[in-house]
Amino acid sequence: MRPLLEDHALSLRSSRVALRRCYPVVNGTTHRAEPTHVREDAHGLSLEYALPEGRFGLEARVEGDRCRVSYRLEDSPADLVLDSFGLHFARLEGVRAALRQGYHSWDGAEYVDLEAIPQPRTGYALTQLLPREGPGSAVLGFERHDRFQHRFTLAPDGLTVETLWDRKAPGPGGRCASETLLAFAHAGVEAALREWARAVAQAADPPPRRPPEPITGWCSWYNLYGSISEENLLEHLRGVGEVARREGLPMRVFQIDDGFTPEMGDWLEVRPQFPRGMKPLLDDVRAAGFVPGLWIAPFVVGNRSRLYRLHPDWVVRDRQTGGPLVQMRFYGEFRWHKRSEEYYVLDATHPEALEHLRRVLRTWRREWGCAYFKTDFMFFGMEHGPDRALHHTPGLTRVEIWRTVARMIRQEIGEALWVGCGAPLWPSVGLVDGIRTGRDVGAEWPSDARERLHGLALRNFGNHLLWEADPDCVLLRERFHHLSPLEQESLTRFAAMMGGVMLTSDALDELSPARLELWRQCLEAAPGGCRFPLLGTGDPVLVQVRGNPAHGAAVFLFNPTDEPAPRRYPLADLGLEPPLFALDPAKGPPGQRPLEELTLELPPHQGTLLFLSRERLEHVPERLP
Repeated sequence: MRPLLEDHALSLRSSRVALRRCYPVVNGTTHRAEPTHVREDAHGLSLEYALPEGRFGLEARVEGDRCRVSYRLEDSPADLVLDSFGLHFARLEGVRAALRQGYHSWDGAEYVDLEAIPQPRTGYALTQLLPREGPGSAVLGFERHDRFQHRFTLAPDGLTVETLWDRKAPGPGGRCASETLLAFAHAGVEAALREWARAVAQAADPPPRRPPEPITGWCSWYNLYGSISEENLLEHLRGVGEVARREGLPMRVFQIDDGFTPEMGDWLEVRPQFPRGMKPLLDDVRAAGFVPGLWIAPFVVGNRSRLYRLHPDWVVRDRQTGGPLVQMRFYGEFRWHKRSEEYYVLDATHPEALEHLRRVLRTWRREWGCAYFKTDFMFFGMEHGPDRALHHTPGLTRVEIWRTVARMIRQEIGEALWVGCGAPLWPSVGLVDGIRTGRDVGAEWPSDARERLHGLALRNFGNHLLWEADPDCVLLRERFHHLSPLEQESLTRFAAMMGGVMLTSDALDELSPARLELWRQCLEAAPGGCRFPLLGTGDPVLVQVRGNPAHGAAVFLFNPTDEPAPRRYPLADLGLEPPLFALDPAKGPPGQRPLEELTLELPPHQGTLLFLSRERLEHVPERLP
């Protein structure tokens, strides 16, 4: 995108969209002021504004096909409390929809129709603008995420981009400076998001981690939930081990989820259902040929935990009440299979609290032998800034606090595998191996299936670039759920096509041969992930493409809606060069003629998998390309 000076204000413009009349924003207030100084040259422009909060500077520089935007606040009054500052673009022209990207695993993603937006919608890290006319998109996104959280607010009156400064002390010379905001146009949609991910990967310190082998295996949660014991875990371990060896299944991890500790925060204590403690059980897991894993929620402290009883000063305080900041409440019958009614946030700025957590992780890794860590509810550590949260040591941004813990975790666990869940997506880059990119799965067709699945599609661009994407466990069992066989199969194939973390919670020795074969196909898919070539079109049907026709391609078309979906897709629109032969495993060998397009009707909640090739396929491929 090109920076322009229009009406004494910055505008960013591509061939199809424009962001016009940029004004400074400080602490949520937009200042519709004219600049006091303007400098413009062939490489971009810079502007300065005299505001009550200080001298606001803005630069937009062109580097190749990208525009690099930054802003700063200087010479502020001594009594200024700076929570946030940024830019407001008063008009978006030629824009049909914009991406609202959530900031953690369960905070979804969607394209917001800007012509019918009822109220402001807030996203984080980046946005993507889809043009009203023609293909392609424009992306605005920050390249670094290790110091500040960045907020994008879409509203009828334009787009506001803010850095959450979180009352951090100014730098040298009283300067508060933003990270670099990248703005660029692109001929594609998902490809544009992937280009932004590459820029984030390049700026990340440390760089993104790429596990040498896929993260696959078994997790206790979606079968046993909190009702785990040494006895039933050993029973599942025997079944999983026997089936994996017999069938030659490449399953690496056996992970014990929540339920072995009495309260959140008491991570070194175990329930009576584990009479030998955790080390012998993890030794059994390793002896069975698996990487032993455990679940932990590092920032979560229950009000009835021993930790809170002994150290009430180790939790974040609420500026409004003066008491502990209550992140979750369970006052009724359900209490998360624990006694605590309230859940607080561990104050990582308290040296003793941080050291306690360090001892926990060191014990789990070095003494218990845990080699796979699933950390949950990670967003607790950066949900609130100092306008709400009172920390033991002030002066750090929410991201700096979070990264202090995350860096410590990586330091203590070494090269063990780490998957973040309920975790901030972008500050995790360089520290986690994998990350949950959507909401939890369930034992019935979810009412928000379309939103959940489209949210997974809108995080797919980071898979294998920033971390391994974890779509959550696949449900394979044939009883004790409310999914039809075709719903189950479709949800499983959707996750397999993504090619990220692949776990199940089901007892493998209870599965039919057909379900075991489906599981094998999930585990033995070729390395890599899929593309979503129709992302941003507004079509509720999700289309995934893997591979290429020269060496074999697969297309999965999934209808998550409650109505039948007749569709016609030209192969060229899917990024595939026609004509191609298409084999539907459910219907047998393809016809004698290659196809220029796919024509089909997708039933509700079901998907169709097709294999495509330049040569006529006589047999179903053994694995996804």
